[in-house]
Amino acid sequence: MSATTAVTYDMTAIDDRAPNVGRQFFDRVRATPNREAYRYPKGDSWESQTWQETGDHVTKLAAGLVALGIEPEQRVGIAAGTRFEWILADLAIMSAGGATTTVYPSTMADDVGYILADSECRVVFAEDDSQIAKLLERKSELPHLAKVITFDGATDGDWVIGMADLEKLGDELLAGNPHVVEERIDATRPDSLATLIYTSGTTGRPKGVRLQHKSWTYEGAAIQAQGILDETDLQFLWLPMAHSFGKVLLSTQLACGFATAVDGRVDKIIDNLAVVRPTFMGAAPRIFEKAHGRIVTMQASEGGLKEKIFNQAFKVGLQVDRLEREGKPVPFLLAKQRALFDKLVFSKIRDRFGGRVRFFISGAAALNQEIAEWFHAAGIVILEGYGMTESSAGSVVNHPDDYRFGSVGLIFPGSELKIAEDGEILIKGPGVMEGYHNLPELTAEALTEDGWLHTGDIGDVDAQGFLRITDRKKDLFKTSGGKYIAPSAIESQFKAICPYGSQFLVHGAERNFVVALITLDPDAMEGWAAENGMAGKSYAELVASQQVKDMVAGYVETLNARLNRWETIKKWILLDHDLTVESGELTPSLKVKRKVVEDNYKSEINGLYR
Repeated sequence: MSATTAVTYDMTAIDDRAPNVGRQFFDRVRATPNREAYRYPKGDSWESQTWQETGDHVTKLAAGLVALGIEPEQRVGIAAGTRFEWILADLAIMSAGGATTTVYPSTMADDVGYILADSECRVVFAEDDSQIAKLLERKSELPHLAKVITFDGATDGDWVIGMADLEKLGDELLAGNPHVVEERIDATRPDSLATLIYTSGTTGRPKGVRLQHKSWTYEGAAIQAQGILDETDLQFLWLPMAHSFGKVLLSTQLACGFATAVDGRVDKIIDNLAVVRPTFMGAAPRIFEKAHGRIVTMQASEGGLKEKIFNQAFKVGLQVDRLEREGKPVPFLLAKQRALFDKLVFSKIRDRFGGRVRFFISGAAALNQEIAEWFHAAGIVILEGYGMTESSAGSVVNHPDDYRFGSVGLIFPGSELKIAEDGEILIKGPGVMEGYHNLPELTAEALTEDGWLHTGDIGDVDAQGFLRITDRKKDLFKTSGGKYIAPSAIESQFKAICPYGSQFLVHGAERNFVVALITLDPDAMEGWAAENGMAGKSYAELVASQQVKDMVAGYVETLNARLNRWETIKKWILLDHDLTVESGELTPSLKVKRKVVEDNYKSEINGLYR
């Protein structure tokens, strides 16, 4: 079955897109030189740069890379968190004709060594001393690595230099050859390698995904063609730039011309939103789950009249939303109540996010529909999108004026989507990868001869062309009774029901019933502990207490009442720590490494079946 939709787009932006990212960037500089391009924190305040100022930096940095001997398509790594310098480095690499290899700052030294060796990186941008230390630890394994450029770390004047040193090298080269960067851009073909992104490895060693310049320029042009964003928007960007979701937002910015405020510190997101007051932001579902849980638990702690008003506000808001979606009239008194609650409750929630957000974009994992509807009742639109690293992150997205809860939207213009006989989603289009780096057999498994990408996800498409994801193909399991279970559907429901929940992992393959591993949100549990006479106790002490077990049991019972008999959770345990990126149980994009968790807690899972 192929997805079809009556939506039509102006394909001019796609057909006339720049041949490479360097040209796309400098076209933007020339088009709007004096408009704000980037905003970034400096101490307690924010500083700003125009497109022209950003272009001047990128030119010098790109020329500096050429001076260091970077040749077309040679790899240059970036091992850093999300910040303005990451973007400068990335644009400079591609403008010099090189290819960016992304490394998460949380990646362990062993995997850093593997990624940089497999990609044969010649130069690496390293954020600070901790990232430099990883490179030094693995230096003997990296014969190709000639130079390290640090943002904040200590330099040695030889192997490790600073950004200012690189700009100085660029200045010197430009003095003798002022057109060197333009020449590199002109020589970069649409099918030249632009980026090597190593998948975060929910199973096994990370695979390097080869993405070409034409993929990134297409992604930005496809968003531009859909009219979702324009120059007047302001993005807040915190997503890991080492992840394809962050990278696609950069391409979108170059195409559409809006300004971006950049700060990758996750603990500062809410504070920054209030200061920056963006019109949109991309995020992983975990951010919305945490925000939902925090708001609900804070209101519950208030108790009394305030809690009653809050609960009634959402009862009314959800009822009005449902009537409007069904095309039914909203009764006069109900509409008046909705307007009153907007002033008393919903406007305050919107203010927590800056008060100007037109929409959020959720990607990287499935967003629970109930949480999306809850935010929508408060006047906050969360548009789900879908894609994967192998398709340059963006393939399908809902539109601000045309979206469906529970769906991830419509296929990008210029791309195709179809559902295989076994339900797997297949994608074809300019965003699809060239293949996996040095892995021809895996490339052949992922790509058909005529260019269709096997996503590994199961889904269906409705009559209007909206795609719905039902589960990961590899995560579906069958009980010993022969019943198929889609774990993510159950897991996301628990997170919507329990405001203290963090992770909920369902197991039961070839077993006679389903069990779950549960973790709670440490921040939310601090508040719970203070309200329940357990202030000061550690997370491990809290989850070991009968009081917390009884609280969680109530939420599991609520979940089970919604499930088919064979899906219900018969037994469960609370883990003594939340899953984190640092523990190796979450990817940097906050997805659970299911196999790692299952291996780590094999004996506990087996114990639930005794």
